[in-house]
Amino acid sequence: MNLRQLTPEEERVIVHKGTERPFSGDYESLNEAGVYTCRRCGAMLYRSEDKFDAGCGWPSFDDELPGAVKRVRDADGQRTEILCANCGGHLGHVFLGERFTSKSTRHCVNSISMLFIPEAEVRMGEAVFAGGCFWGVEHWMQQIPGVLDVASGYTGGQTANPTYAEVCDGNTGHAEAVRVRYDPVRVDFERLARAFFEIHDPTQFNRQGPDTGTQYRSGVFYANAEQREVAERLIAELRDNGFDVVTEVTSLDTFWEAEDYHQNYYRRKGSAPYCHRPMKRFRQEDEP
Repeated sequence: MNLRQLTPEEERVIVHKGTERPFSGDYESLNEAGVYTCRRCGAMLYRSEDKFDAGCGWPSFDDELPGAVKRVRDADGQRTEILCANCGGHLGHVFLGERFTSKSTRHCVNSISMLFIPEAEVRMGEAVFAGGCFWGVEHWMQQIPGVLDVASGYTGGQTANPTYAEVCDGNTGHAEAVRVRYDPVRVDFERLARAFFEIHDPTQFNRQGPDTGTQYRSGVFYANAEQREVAERLIAELRDNGFDVVTEVTSLDTFWEAEDYHQNYYRRKGSAPYCHRPMKRFRQEDEP
């Protein structure tokens, strides 16, 4: 983990759990669009759209990016401290039930614990995978620390703006796929690709479990040469491990988001996938 060298005042707050003076921080009244990151490690913490003015003298947010913030009981035994989940740096405290917003949550954060990245400069990683029904792939990808957003959709075919019914007919050439957006400080493409090969069966041709058809094929849709190299190397490792992998490795064209009722399917349903079950396929010595 790469940690930025801190000034004495930054160290006082981030390492030794101090507090900056109210209304003294750079971000207390900032209203620009972008992402707030951990000043020490660079991990993404908060989106600007979740920031609000609580009038307390410190930046306030009513939500954090998925898995970005860790909550622990404060040393005073009463409050809840919030830490960067990636490096453990002190951020501030979280308070519930104040009803400033509909989420009734206030992350009270020291400006000095964060660095703001303007929207045009935010660099999220992006990966696209197909492994059978997109509901199951979406569910398991959402569990990986560092993943910020997973969308179900369609790619790999020739039909523009396809519907679910059209894809199910098998004439569009599209596969059911997921687009994974992630924080490259906390997770990289290889970690996601390894997980992908272990949450579906890459040896099944044009099917996954009970679902059959070309739309359920296994595929990695790469955005650049580095992603292609990683995917091909992992497939070679799996074949060396005795798995007859049929996963296609294809350049990403357009990713078409699926209908709203397909998004966050298992989170909304409150259950787990029936045709995607994690299975260890890489040997320990294969791990980076």
